Amino acid sequence: MKKVVIIIILSFSTSIRVFSQDKVDQCLECHEAIGDQPSTLFKNDIHQTKGITCSDCHGGDSTSDDMEKAMSKTSGFIGVPKGDNVSKVCTNCHSNAQIMVKRYNSALPWNQGDLLAQSVHGRLSISGKERIVKCTTCHNTHGIVSVKDPSSPIYPVNLPKTCAKCHSDAKYMRTYNPALPVDQLDKYRTSEHGILNAKGDAKVAECASCHGSHEIRSAKDVKSKVYAINLPRTCSTCHSNPNYMRGYKIPSDQFEKYSNSVHGKLLLEKNDFNAPACNDCHGNHSATPPGVESISKVCGTCHALNSELFASSPHKKAFDQRRLPECETCHGNHEIITATDKLLGVQNGAVCKWCHGDKPESKAFQTAKFMRELRDSLVSEDKNALLLINEAEQKGIEISDAKFKLRDAKQALFESRTMVHSFDRSKFQEVIDKGLNVTSTVSEDASNAIEDYFFRRWGLGVSSLIITIVAISLYLYIRKIERRQKSTV
Repeated sequence: MKKVVIIIILSFSTSIRVFSQDKVDQCLECHEAIGDQPSTLFKNDIHQTKGITCSDCHGGDSTSDDMEKAMSKTSGFIGVPKGDNVSKVCTNCHSNAQIMVKRYNSALPWNQGDLLAQSVHGRLSISGKERIVKCTTCHNTHGIVSVKDPSSPIYPVNLPKTCAKCHSDAKYMRTYNPALPVDQLDKYRTSEHGILNAKGDAKVAECASCHGSHEIRSAKDVKSKVYAINLPRTCSTCHSNPNYMRGYKIPSDQFEKYSNSVHGKLLLEKNDFNAPACNDCHGNHSATPPGVESISKVCGTCHALNSELFASSPHKKAFDQRRLPECETCHGNHEIITATDKLLGVQNGAVCKWCHGDKPESKAFQTAKFMRELRDSLVSEDKNALLLINEAEQKGIEISDAKFKLRDAKQALFESRTMVHSFDRSKFQEVIDKGLNVTSTVSEDASNAIEDYFFRRWGLGVSSLIITIVAISLYLYIRKIERRQKSTV
């Protein structure tokens, strides 16, 4: 009985040994013996831990310790893949949902190869024979680890340096697009995102957070995550998530406010690309909240005259002393509404009242009140002139010249909103007076035209009456003559 048990155990152990020998990757065994770098790196490769052998990528028979048989073309040996064949080898599995899900229980997207081919990196390299980027360009060749592994080149903390291998090489980038800057990494390191990333924070935005990973497209591509209309929503992926942002102690309602702002409505609803998105104010790679000094400089890139007038105004010194952000103090930041007359003056709802409303005796209070009253007078005169023009047109009077001239009053109203930023009564009044002179001239011309219309109507009526009287008189006189002639006959 004991002999039988021993024989069974020996035969079982032999079968296990034979089975295990069948599973040994002979390619790896041989290369480990040589001590080359690929085999050393592959020991920690995620593919090796999943049971993937050398032959799964390089072809051949990894179960054979006979080199000629293992590397025979009849066994499918392809050697070291070159050019686009590298990505094709990767996509043999990574573009096959059944393999990725059923065999490896992977939740990774199965269309990375297609996304890469459609991306800006999928274009032909300068050789014209292969794509600019292959899978191994970012993921490494042997020694590939999970993106969640801190040693991975695409781990969020490491990714900026990985992208910079190409994007910080001026000579290399010039061959593809001389217009692309090569200082993105340096700028990124100055941003809030980059500073935290350098400290090891894997949550903050890095290259892939904004540009995508495999599906990276040109910023001019409508499908790009950083296309002007798409950018605010890209930023909101993190910044509108209260749970994600809680650790950074900043609000998560910026996108909601921006969507309701004059800028957001122009960009997101009317597709006006002149309207600023997040990066226009905060920067791209060097994204950071504008400082107290820089806010007016940021706004001034578009609102140049407003910024220039404010810089020479008495408010500039006062704001600097109190360290108040210039434009933001009155207009807000993300939820900037359309500027209206309600903002000017010392009545309820006016911005000026926030600081000057409780000081009626002050010069600032009187200036704000004066400017609002002066503007109201121009608005009123403009309406009156327009009413007179409309009345004249209804009467069929040609008054197109006066109507065209009234556009100058509209322009004066527009200019006055800009001149408000000077907070100078004389300069503001000069603009308003130009408009008042126009409305006065137009109103006078329209009134004269209407008076002339009535004068001509009365003249026509009187003339018609005289003609009628003369006609009746002639008629009666003729009848009288006719009766006399009949009586003589």
